[in-house]
Amino acid sequence: MSLLLARRRPVTALTVCAAALALTAPAAAAPEPVAAPAALLPYQDASLPVRDRVTDLLSRMTLDDKLGQMTQIEKDALVPQSDLAAYRIGSVLSGGDSTVSPNNAQTWADTYDSLQRTALTTPLGIPMIYGIDAVHGHNAVRGATLFPHNIALGATRDPALVQRIGRAVAEEVSGTGIDWDFAPCLCVARDDRWGRTYESYGETPELPSALTTFITGLQGDTLGSGPASVLATAKHYLGDGGTAGGVDQGDTKVSEAELRAVHLPPFKEAVRRGVGAVMLSYSSWNGVRSHAHKYLVTDVLKGELGFTGFVVSDWAAVDQLDGQTGFTGAEISTAVNAGVDMVMVPHDYKRFLTLLRGEVGAGRIAASRIEDANRRILTKKFQLGLFERPLADRSYTATVGSAAHRELARQAVRASQVLLKNDGGVLPLPKSAKLFVAGKSADDIGNQSGGWTVGWQGRSGPVTDGSTILQGIRAAVTDPSRVTYDRYGNGIDSGYRAAVAVVGETPYAEGRGDRPGGLQLDQEDLGTLARLKASGAPVVVVLVSGRPLDVSAQLPDWKALLAAWLPGTEGAGVSDVLFGDHAPTGRLPVSWPRTSAQEPVNNGDGKDPLFPYGYGLTYSGTGPAPAPGACTARFRTTSSWQGGYQAEVTVENTGSDGLTGWSVQWDLGGSRVTSLWNGSLSTADGRATVRNAAFNGSLAPGATAAFGFTADGTAGTPAPHCAGS
Repeated sequence: MSLLLARRRPVTALTVCAAALALTAPAAAAPEPVAAPAALLPYQDASLPVRDRVTDLLSRMTLDDKLGQMTQIEKDALVPQSDLAAYRIGSVLSGGDSTVSPNNAQTWADTYDSLQRTALTTPLGIPMIYGIDAVHGHNAVRGATLFPHNIALGATRDPALVQRIGRAVAEEVSGTGIDWDFAPCLCVARDDRWGRTYESYGETPELPSALTTFITGLQGDTLGSGPASVLATAKHYLGDGGTAGGVDQGDTKVSEAELRAVHLPPFKEAVRRGVGAVMLSYSSWNGVRSHAHKYLVTDVLKGELGFTGFVVSDWAAVDQLDGQTGFTGAEISTAVNAGVDMVMVPHDYKRFLTLLRGEVGAGRIAASRIEDANRRILTKKFQLGLFERPLADRSYTATVGSAAHRELARQAVRASQVLLKNDGGVLPLPKSAKLFVAGKSADDIGNQSGGWTVGWQGRSGPVTDGSTILQGIRAAVTDPSRVTYDRYGNGIDSGYRAAVAVVGETPYAEGRGDRPGGLQLDQEDLGTLARLKASGAPVVVVLVSGRPLDVSAQLPDWKALLAAWLPGTEGAGVSDVLFGDHAPTGRLPVSWPRTSAQEPVNNGDGKDPLFPYGYGLTYSGTGPAPAPGACTARFRTTSSWQGGYQAEVTVENTGSDGLTGWSVQWDLGGSRVTSLWNGSLSTADGRATVRNAAFNGSLAPGATAAFGFTADGTAGTPAPHCAGS
């Protein structure tokens, strides 16, 4: 029987001490030798409280052990692999383009186990923790289930569905051995020109806050409480979606009140859910980079919000602090003293560790800061059960790309479709109709999956397994021979019931995805659409994109417009909506600009978008209005500062009938509301009235909605009055 037990299965015995072979590092930075511990030391005793185990282990660790725990390196930088143990490295990751050969779940699990076995050869046998960006499924693994990107999940407005997706991702990640997912992204995207807009659930804090259920899906109710528990990461802290001009890694130039009102709430909710890790943002707040911002990281996140997990840097972000390539001691001490617990190096780990040791030796980083970082990191390793079950749980390997997960992804695709135009009821399409399909994304699984798909930036073409939108259409119709496809729209005439154009963006990720010059369709799309229009056949546009695009000039030529976002591998979910097997229920998670020049455009900013936040049509109409009901409103001050405060008001339908709308009134008591989200505000005679937004007015019996605001003055104890309609 192997001494290394598979991870995440029930513990049946105490850990057997890991092998006590100590490897020797190169002389330039050789860690000091440590005697091998005896078996069944307190930190190896799974029956003891985690806190006690951590304390015991820390008492046995050398400085080299502790500095290694704070170091995360790219898998491909490990040359030789024995350096993992020689330098006491605590964490490994696979970056966006890091892979294995052959790229399948089995090889990933084998690779993980090989690395973990190396990590366990250190005298104390501390397991590594392995991280990866599984941001819309286990997207580095060919054949994995790829779910719609976050912007599409925001359109579903379905926290329960998102939690189920998180659980499915945890199972697939666990099946490859990996312990830690760099997800979810809780950014609030305020400018669609930003190349990471599709990683955001939406433009208001309410949506990403509500969809932190993904964290529960990944971790379980508590971290390590059940099988396939994967450490979640709330990222990117703080304000990356609010940079000026939507520039990636740019500067978020807003007041503290706005930062707290718009960008902080999702992280507060993530902390409440027990998220294990927080990743910092490359971006700055009013000129100070997040990785150097002690107030935001230590005072607000760890202090005010009470975050007890660990803070990890983004890829090489600490090395960016001085604007020059190559680590300096000053960069490292600045970041660690700001509150960074683990540094994603990711390559030059020898230089990093030498400099980190120098900063500690010189007293520029206190021993207490090193101790705190290690306590946070080791706590999560113990909670995950890595000391008892360090290897891949092969019982989950077969879940990668499983039929059940693909069906869940298909459900998410159809729930995320937002119908923006449907003149004459052209949709749903009859399954017996003669149809012409065109567009560069109709039969391209790479385009429909977007960035972070078997590679960082993604790419067009058959990059992984799944169904394209065209395949979904052909599978849905009664006679596939009546579906004609030409990418460019050549050969169409007026004899078709409809021309379905699947157009939009090609894959991109951060940096390359920024579009400061505008959000227009490309020339190929415009040419294809022109040919379809000239035929006289009604044009139905399916827009595959990671954000709203500038389509105002072309929209009059189209009978229907369906925002499909980036649906992932299950393109048949789009055809489920096109043919009416499922009515569209998605609602816009972002405001749709009239033109690129209107950006940034957001709910409540007074601008007139082409389609407002929360907009979405369906096939059956709005239906009869529910009968009026009763409601209550609960006021809660969520934070305060000198001269101001932030509050949240929860509205609950306490009646037996549904509500179609609600309003809340309260006395301001001399306060002045400075910003408000998830509702519309009016004030008169010292009283505030907030009415529901377009997306949160309908409340079933027992259901709740919430709005929030910031204000000058003091909160007091207002007694809000709620009225339903």
